[in-house]
Amino acid sequence: MENDIKSAFGTLYHPITALVFYRSEDLLKGSYVECFDMDRNGLPVNAHPLTVREAGRLAQSLRVAKETETPVLKSDGIMAANILQVDTSANRVVWYTKAMQQNFYFRDGLGIPNGRANVPALLWVADRNSLNIYALKSNRRPKDSTPLYHAPFFNVYADGNVCMGTVDVRIKKTASLKEFTTAWEGYFFNSYFSHLVNEHNPVNGNCVSLWKSLIENGEDFPKDRLIVTKRTIKKLLLWTAKK
Repeated sequence: MENDIKSAFGTLYHPITALVFYRSEDLLKGSYVECFDMDRNGLPVNAHPLTVREAGRLAQSLRVAKETETPVLKSDGIMAANILQVDTSANRVVWYTKAMQQNFYFRDGLGIPNGRANVPALLWVADRNSLNIYALKSNRRPKDSTPLYHAPFFNVYADGNVCMGTVDVRIKKTASLKEFTTAWEGYFFNSYFSHLVNEHNPVNGNCVSLWKSLIENGEDFPKDRLIVTKRTIKKLLLWTAKK
């Protein structure tokens, strides 16, 4: 009995066009491009000069391929005021968000009900694979000297790195700045908060009782519960540049 091995094959590509570039011995006389169609056996037929339309299709194909390989991180219009730094070589963005309400989801073991709660202003640092997050005490745009506070959440290491657990993070290579930042904020707040990482308590007092109160009472986040780090915005940007 013969085995059907077609399922082991990858995507099959069939040749449809071939280009041949000619150059004269006298470089000053330029070059010439001839286009061939390919028959069902993969043999070149119907030779003809490359047309403007065919050249346009080739250019479009190359442009799309390049954009697929290279992250864009371009603004959809005027760059949003909350963007602090964009490093396209490292695919990294630094931005901040003002104090706001967010939906929260907690693992059953914490004893905290799911719901909406107020969060302080936040500073975000992300590339396509990882996220760091910190808290701010003001909604004003941060400066180099602005001190950073520990993000008052579960699942965050002492250095600000977020433990995403089993969250399947997929950031498009061609994401614009807004798509990039919106995706990361969504991944963070739509994941389940479950534990303190390495016994790091990010707030003054009991973290569980704090979030239980915030969910149940809808009060503003108490800034006096934030714990300052040893980093400022300037030190953070220097640190991220070395990563």
